[in-house]
Amino acid sequence: MRTHLRLLALSALFMSSLAQAADLIPIEVHRDANCGCCKKWISHLEANGFKVEDHIEADMSQFKQLHGVPPRLASCHTALINGKFVEGHVPAEQILALNKRDDLLGIAAPGMPMGSPGMEMDGMSDAYQVIGLSKIGTDVVVAQYPAH
Repeated sequence: MRTHLRLLALSALFMSSLAQAADLIPIEVHRDANCGCCKKWISHLEANGFKVEDHIEADMSQFKQLHGVPPRLASCHTALINGKFVEGHVPAEQILALNKRDDLLGIAAPGMPMGSPGMEMDGMSDAYQVIGLSKIGTDVVVAQYPAH
């Protein structure tokens, strides 16, 4: 009887682990091999329910151009999710909200704002915006984060 209960408990644990893995949201991150902040941003995504497929790119400028990221919105890495781009240190909550925005081709946190996910530095942060690129090519502010 004890063996049977142990098997049931192990089976339940295994099924729970599979269910959690299935709930992870897939995202592809494309980055330069030498970028440390990109790895920190990937950790932020993983801590917030994303399953990251990490790709090293030899030419990030070409990759950004190929995927429709305008130079004015550029940062250090580019992610792809559900056919849309996520440029730079965008917080996970904004990536999740992107699924509800059929009007946008992608979102970006231009530059490398201090205090954004992956760019945390001793409690200091810059004010920054997450900008959406509409299907007609205009910029739309989708979120604002204050300086601390």
